[in-house]
Amino acid sequence: MLVFRAEVVVGIVSALIRIVLVMLVWQAVYGERDVVSGIERADAVGYAVLGALFAVVFQPWQFSTLQSRVRTGNIVFDIMRPVGIVTQATAAQLGTSLANLPKVIVCLVLALSIGSVPASSTWWQTIAFAVSTVFGLTIAIQCNLIVGMTAFWTTEASGAYVIYNMAAAFCSGSLIPLWFMPDGLADVLRLLPFSAQIFTPLSIWFDRSPGWNIVGELLLQIGWILLLSLIAYLVNMRAVHRTVINGG
Repeated sequence: MLVFRAEVVVGIVSALIRIVLVMLVWQAVYGERDVVSGIERADAVGYAVLGALFAVVFQPWQFSTLQSRVRTGNIVFDIMRPVGIVTQATAAQLGTSLANLPKVIVCLVLALSIGSVPASSTWWQTIAFAVSTVFGLTIAIQCNLIVGMTAFWTTEASGAYVIYNMAAAFCSGSLIPLWFMPDGLADVLRLLPFSAQIFTPLSIWFDRSPGWNIVGELLLQIGWILLLSLIAYLVNMRAVHRTVINGG
């Protein structure tokens, strides 16, 4: 029990350190200015704080055990179970993500208490933010699952996970909001599943003129969920097809 408590405490401390660092960085970036590229200082700092907390849940360094089970051969027991591999892996990753929630809640309460995260403009915007957050978590889990399933061909997927995590951290806007990127690059990144994980829900929260554009962003997230579900299904079919159990 002490091990798990220590892990939670260390996770909270590391998340708090990350929040303080991003706050200091963005305060230094703004300097004496209150507005940069049309974004107010409070919104930029609040985005950085929420982005750091989202990254703890959406982009953890420790992913599912799928690749280790492929490497050890225990994946054959998963395949023979009545529940499919995709469902099992999704449930495991969801559990891992939910286990990080206590750390995020503690840090979020502290962030709100010092006023580092401004409130949303309308009540329905808060609801849209919650819905978009659930969609973003679903997309993050699906992307992690697809990356993990490359272990069926490579056995070792750690390198793929590292590349994916670096790309997701940049393209999702968890490090730098897409508001501050060149227009052409930002337009491309907005269409990728990475931005649908973190930037989309946070942009809904900080949208000072919310409108029907939020519906379009939610529909784009739903489209990615459906497409990634299809990709995961097809990859799973190919992976199971090439797996040999008891010589057959």
